[in-house]
Amino acid sequence: MCEILFKKNHLAEHRSKRTRLVTKDGHCNIKFGNISYYNHAFLMDFWTTFVEIRWRFVLSYFAIAFIGSWFIFGLLWYSIAKSNGDLLGQSQKDGHIKCIENVHGLTTAFLYSLETQTTIGYGGRALTGHCASTLVLIIIQSLIGAIINCFMCGLILAKISLPKKRAKTVMFSDTAAICLKKGTLCLLIRVANLRKTLLIGTQIYGKLLRTTVTQEGETIILDQVNIDFAVDAGKDNLFFVCPLMLYHTTLGQCPFFEMAADTLLQQDFELVVFLDGTAESTSSTFQVRTSYTPQEIQWGYSFLPVISRTKEGRYHVDFSKFSKTVQVSAPHCAHCFHSDSGHKHSQEIQEKQGIDNPGFEVIDIDVSKKKEKLKVSLH
Repeated sequence: MCEILFKKNHLAEHRSKRTRLVTKDGHCNIKFGNISYYNHAFLMDFWTTFVEIRWRFVLSYFAIAFIGSWFIFGLLWYSIAKSNGDLLGQSQKDGHIKCIENVHGLTTAFLYSLETQTTIGYGGRALTGHCASTLVLIIIQSLIGAIINCFMCGLILAKISLPKKRAKTVMFSDTAAICLKKGTLCLLIRVANLRKTLLIGTQIYGKLLRTTVTQEGETIILDQVNIDFAVDAGKDNLFFVCPLMLYHTTLGQCPFFEMAADTLLQQDFELVVFLDGTAESTSSTFQVRTSYTPQEIQWGYSFLPVISRTKEGRYHVDFSKFSKTVQVSAPHCAHCFHSDSGHKHSQEIQEKQGIDNPGFEVIDIDVSKKKEKLKVSLH
């Protein structure tokens, strides 16, 4: 029996990994097929294509561009020197004037090409001005060398300044939780900014991806449903200096209305959460993505607090508890909560929530005084 349950859980886990569209680190698990007819689109937008390729290809193209241009122009300098009879082994008359001084072979022609394009100018090889073709070629090589320098330097600078690295410093919790918060049933997700620099114009939203069948019988794969999130400080322009809790408070609406604690793992959906923002230091916009499958949503759990205040008056964030949860009392399903019994259940839980502590400090509760207050209130 245990082996059967293990196999079922293993298949469910394998299925969730196989059908995940967005990985936990934000990469899209999608493959395009039969796109050979549209390859010209990548060539038309060649700058974006070069910016998005991997670093090993950029460095390879960097070396190929410069070494290739040096070699091609070296062959042209070699042909000019050969046509003028400047190479070693060629018969030269008395009073022969060379087109290029000290270019007498393919190696020296390559060195002259390198020195010309990189403006090194050792002084050992130089034009004599005797051949008009050398003046045209040096102008062409100088212009092409400047274009290659501008393109490759701009490409490397653009890749270094990509906002994807800033997105690595924004972290979502490994799991999501469903519990009662502020008198309503909520889906909770925690997000944190690992840098002290703020994010400007932050917006957080979600998409629920699932396969649906329309009334006409059409099957829609990856049907997207908007999921709104809010935090205590509002929805837009967040003061994102410490970890925030995201709340989705409309569990009483579709598609979460039919879900329950014991049927959540049987659901087939993927919740993708997006965070758009602008880095304060670079003014570059970026997007952070993550996703949650039903196996990564805990019903009846709440996140542990991570913010406290030290004796020195500073606020301390404990990231070791960032994704940790604790089991709490919660309705069995969203439908149960929105019934009358669910409202009574929420009121009972609110009465047991304890004492508010806005200062995040440890409070010693005197039980005797608390009993005396209860007696006075009863009288």
